[in-house]
Amino acid sequence: MRIVFMSDIHGVPSALEAALAAADALGYDRLALLGDLLYHGPRNGVPDFYDPVKVARMLNARKDSIVAVRGNCDAEVDQMMFEFPIMSDYSVVDAGAERFFLTHGHRWNEYNLPPLGMGTVLVHGHTHVPELKDLGCGIRIFNPGSVALPKGGSSRSFGYFDGSELRHYTI
Repeated sequence: MRIVFMSDIHGVPSALEAALAAADALGYDRLALLGDLLYHGPRNGVPDFYDPVKVARMLNARKDSIVAVRGNCDAEVDQMMFEFPIMSDYSVVDAGAERFFLTHGHRWNEYNLPPLGMGTVLVHGHTHVPELKDLGCGIRIFNPGSVALPKGGSSRSFGYFDGSELRHYTI
């Protein structure tokens, strides 16, 4: 199973369009959305080309391949825009020998691990910084970065699992 991981879109359709075009070129079975899909949050300010209605339409067109979790900027009113569930704090996706625990990262992260089995990959966004890290305890951390608002000197990015390997892709 091939999985694309996207986080922190924050209502910017131009960034999402570029990320989806790159993901389509790679091919995928599942699109994992890690939260903060529409709203930009008070600390980020209003991003250029902010259009949450367009972002919702773009994602709804792919609803059959999406698994999504709630970010700290996602609210119940956001769920009304989507034709797929976004309000879960986490989801687990099995892909062959890999198990991915999907969450946004504001609650569960490297410093506050959920109860995970050995070999699990904790996949989260929230920091807007891409990361792939082995914690040395049988758990890896994978952060795809932000589709729209990168931080820490990083570029707009998403993550990809090709069935055997995790990678970051710059948009």
